[in-house]
Amino acid sequence: MTVNMASWDRIVRFIVAVVFILLSAFVLRFNTLGIILTIIGVIFILTSLVGWCPLYTLLGFRTKR
Repeated sequence: MTVNMASWDRIVRFIVAVVFILLSAFVLRFNTLGIILTIIGVIFILTSLVGWCPLYTLLGFRTKR
């Protein structure tokens, strides 16, 4: 498992994850869409902390040079 995400990608992903989770909690009140956004947000946080995205690996894409 090698790092395939650049630092800017990790920061943007983390910010989007926080927005998704806050939107889910305060606006959508954890309805079906809110739960989906929460799951996506948690996945984004985990991948941004680790620096490795499995989808990038499957697609042969990387933002880190």
